[in-house]
Amino acid sequence: MTDFTAPCEEKIYDDDAAIAAALEHTSIPALMMSMIHMSGDPALMDADIKPGMAFMGEIQGFLSAEQQSEIRQQALNIICAYRDRGCTLPEAPNKSIIHKMMQFIVGDEVAEEYVDMMIEDTSLYGKDERAFTWDKPVSDSDKKEFKVLVIGAGQSGILAGIRLNEAGINYTIVEKNQGIGGTWWENNYPGARVDVANHFYSYSFEPNHDWPEHYSRQPQLAAYFDRCADKYKVKQHIQFETEVISCDYLTEQAQWSVVIRKADGTESTERYHAVISAAGQLNRQKYPDIEGMDSFKGQAFHSSRWDWNLNLKGKRIAVIGTGASAFQLVPEIAKSAGHVTVYQRSPNWMFPNDRYHQSVADGKIWALKHLPYYGRWYRFLHFWMTADKTHALLFSDPNWEHKDRAISEANDFTRIMFTDYLKEQCGNDTALLEKVLPTYPPMGKRTLQDNGSWLGALKRDNVELITHSVSAINATGVTDETGAAIDVDVIVYATGFYASRFLWPMKITGKNGEDLHQQWQDDPKTNLGITTPNFPNFFCVYGPGNNLGHGGSLIFYSECQIRYILECFKTLVENKLKSIECRPEASEAYYQKFTEAADQTVWAHKGMDNWYKNKNGKVVTTSPWRLIDFWRWTKQPELSQFYLD
Repeated sequence: MTDFTAPCEEKIYDDDAAIAAALEHTSIPALMMSMIHMSGDPALMDADIKPGMAFMGEIQGFLSAEQQSEIRQQALNIICAYRDRGCTLPEAPNKSIIHKMMQFIVGDEVAEEYVDMMIEDTSLYGKDERAFTWDKPVSDSDKKEFKVLVIGAGQSGILAGIRLNEAGINYTIVEKNQGIGGTWWENNYPGARVDVANHFYSYSFEPNHDWPEHYSRQPQLAAYFDRCADKYKVKQHIQFETEVISCDYLTEQAQWSVVIRKADGTESTERYHAVISAAGQLNRQKYPDIEGMDSFKGQAFHSSRWDWNLNLKGKRIAVIGTGASAFQLVPEIAKSAGHVTVYQRSPNWMFPNDRYHQSVADGKIWALKHLPYYGRWYRFLHFWMTADKTHALLFSDPNWEHKDRAISEANDFTRIMFTDYLKEQCGNDTALLEKVLPTYPPMGKRTLQDNGSWLGALKRDNVELITHSVSAINATGVTDETGAAIDVDVIVYATGFYASRFLWPMKITGKNGEDLHQQWQDDPKTNLGITTPNFPNFFCVYGPGNNLGHGGSLIFYSECQIRYILECFKTLVENKLKSIECRPEASEAYYQKFTEAADQTVWAHKGMDNWYKNKNGKVVTTSPWRLIDFWRWTKQPELSQFYLD
């Protein structure tokens, strides 16, 4: 079982001066919530000082320096009293008070429907409510005889292992890489970091109070998942450098026959009662189709296959692409490269965030470890600012007249705000502004976190931004569509992944010889992105339609999906059933609901080019739902939507 039950990691023994120094680095709204837990006095919310509306990553509630100082002094008195009585807490607030606290910390209305979900996600009552438990007595032999294969040891694969350990179910994880982390193992290019605040981008039951940065880099992220795999005894179930080649469903036996291949090329076949694909969407590199790519004599590689043996000092580098990877790596390599030429297909809207490259202060780490529930409220603060609060901005207003620039009045306000940010950074450089200012509506594709590093890099003397497509590559360099050619030493393809080729290149064959890729083609029909007709006991995590495009943490989505899948396993094992299969009518109903919602989003806007769409222009990778909706739908499988055998 997971063991996250304490309100904080450590008791307080520090003196008053040390506590006061630490408080200088805390989030005041989160600190005020901890004060209520320590004092047992919800009337603290009735005072004159109240946080403003949580917005744009602001963690201090838009409070003045004087107001912050006053709250810190009040907090010091409460913390010292808590310390002096041995760090004991009064009775926990009831749900009604918790709801009031949720609204107070974000300075906004929070619908009552969110209360249970956020109590669960933040473990405010000291319990991992997503932990697996059996409803009926099940023998150890029944648990062990139910064998599960998990494909992938990224964050969702490790999570699956943690929950399967809780259930006592027999499982194996196969991972094509040498280590743990999935995308955080593979994408180790210079500057690679998460763009969701780390105190939210972590398992709900396993907070990490030692993140070195607010948006930590790849090595720290990979280390976190590796540490979780060790702590929860998942690593011993993993077969590294092993790929799944094919899965074939054996109807009579209600088992999956799986062919796996190890790094040395040897293949073997194993049988499993169920398969969980935790392979994700962003794991197969997409290279551009450019004439002459194979003729280049220098070094060329995809950003996710970074060559760390290469010394970039003084090198002439071409970076093809300006998506999230290029956005992070260009400012880093520009520091040492001789010259960097960046080829942009379309510019990005950017979200200003001063803390994007900022280290976490020691005082904040102290607060996370010592102040009761501070870390959990800090997590909720980030959730609310970056997830469902922004959901309405995705949807087109049919009465809005200016669809060429925005999809609604609120979306247009966002466009103006983001435009002002770009203008401020470009200053008098109107030529640069013209290159970097998008013409499509905000949020039409991934909005990137920025602290000035991107425009700062583009303004360097050794960096040039080209807005013409690359038309050809030869032995010595790159030619763009205007005929302009340059010689380079290195080409970096920051061109993304085959996001809509779900489970590719594995061959998955279900009932009656049904091929999954033929059934799905480029327009998958699933229920919740998790189950599919004709494929009993086969489940996807981060499958079709389960990317997050409006904010939030994919780990949250994974926790919802893994709970749903384990509940399906519970149905099978407790009732001695062999198979559970999504009914076609359930899949069709979800497909229609998904399509109707996705078609109204900014991602589907006319002319919008993003990786959320398939080749026919239909949104297939990304969820149009609020997080609260998906959480509610995945708490328990609706068994009427399945064939049970």
